[in-house]
Amino acid sequence: MENRIGTTLASNGVLSYAGIFDMLEFSGMHIVLAILGLLGVGAIWWYRLKFMKEAAGEVADAVGRVQGNLRRNKLRKKAALAPVTAIDDPVTAAATVVMAIAAEDVVVSDALEKRVRNKISAIAASEKALDEAIAYAKWASNQVADVPTVIDKTALLLKSRLDEGEKEQLLAMVLSVTPPDERHALFRRRVEQLQRKLGLEVMG
Repeated sequence: MENRIGTTLASNGVLSYAGIFDMLEFSGMHIVLAILGLLGVGAIWWYRLKFMKEAAGEVADAVGRVQGNLRRNKLRKKAALAPVTAIDDPVTAAATVVMAIAAEDVVVSDALEKRVRNKISAIAASEKALDEAIAYAKWASNQVADVPTVIDKTALLLKSRLDEGEKEQLLAMVLSVTPPDERHALFRRRVEQLQRKLGLEVMG
């Protein structure tokens, strides 16, 4: 019976069972290929998004490192200037700038400390004030390597607190505590900078 129906269907132009199975297999292959294609495209986009995310993360890390370095450098500079910016006493400021100019790039020697002490004693209010000024000046001079900054900060305080005669006296101190054979290559330039910052005329 079934054979006769199949023969009849075939003779009437109707697809055989084998043809139907072939069509189903062919359609199934197309579906599989379509799914594989979609998976491939999805994998490519996933990889691209992953790469872009990693690249963005690396850029963010680099920016963070740069910002961190800038913050650290700013804090380091601020900390380095703290010994000078904290000075609010003109005697201490005078002792500090005299020592800083005389001992640029070297540690303050005992001999220099003694010479500065002798000069500052003329303007200190008491022996205790003298001891404190010399101790702080020596510590600050050894802490801050940037002498031009020391000159800028101390002169800002001294310019308004000293009269013309006292400013000249301060310059004389710098010269007298530093014998000619102990003056470094930048000594004259530092003295002239102090003159200008104090508002005094610099002779050519």
